[in-house]
Amino acid sequence: MAEGLVWLLPPFSNFLNAAALSDGEQINYTNIGRELGVSRETVRGYFEILSDTLIATTLPVYRKRAKRRLSIADKFYFNDVGVVNFLAKRGEILPGSDLFGKAFENWVLHELRCYNAYCERFAQFSFWRLSSGIEVDFVVDDMACVIECKSSVSIRESHLKGLRELVKDHPEVDQRIVVCREPVSRLTKDGIQILSVADFLQALWKEELF
Repeated sequence: MAEGLVWLLPPFSNFLNAAALSDGEQINYTNIGRELGVSRETVRGYFEILSDTLIATTLPVYRKRAKRRLSIADKFYFNDVGVVNFLAKRGEILPGSDLFGKAFENWVLHELRCYNAYCERFAQFSFWRLSSGIEVDFVVDDMACVIECKSSVSIRESHLKGLRELVKDHPEVDQRIVVCREPVSRLTKDGIQILSVADFLQALWKEELF
C-alpha cells in the first residue's frame, strides 16, 4: 500500500500544477495525460478527486435542442482562485491581463454557486460553446439565464458575439447578461443587460436572475 502511494504522489502533484493551468478552460484529458506520462483515464480520475473533495468543479456543455455542432469537453474551475494562483506560481494579477479575466470569471461562478446553495435554488449550471469556439460562459438551468463574464471596464460589440449567437439557436432564453467592470449598468438595443459588478451582486442576491 505504501509503495502504491509513493508511486501515486509525484504524478498527482504534477497534475495539480497542470490542473491550475486548466482553470476556466475545457479539459483535454489526453494532452494532460501525455504531459504527465499517465493515461487519459488516470487524468480523468484525478479531476474526479478534485470534484469529489469539493476543491474544484466541472461544467458540462449545454446540449439541449442543439442546432449547430457543439464542443463536447467539460470546463474546469477550482473553487478558490487563491489555490489556482499558488499552484500556477503566479505573482500579482493585474487588471486588464488575461489572468485577471480568468480570475474574474472564476469569481462570478463562485458567486453563482454560493447563491444557489445558500438560497436553495437547486439550479444546474453549464456553458454553451459552438465547435467554432464561440461561447457563453454560464447557462442557468434550461436557458433561464445566460451570463458572459468580461473583466473589461468598457464593453464593446465584440464582447457580445457569444450572447447574440446563442439567441439564434435558443430564442427562448429569458435573460442575457454581461457581468463587467463598467461603472454604470445599461441595456443594449437587443435586450442584453450590461451589469456592473455591484448591480450583478444586488440582482443575484435579490433573486432577480434565477
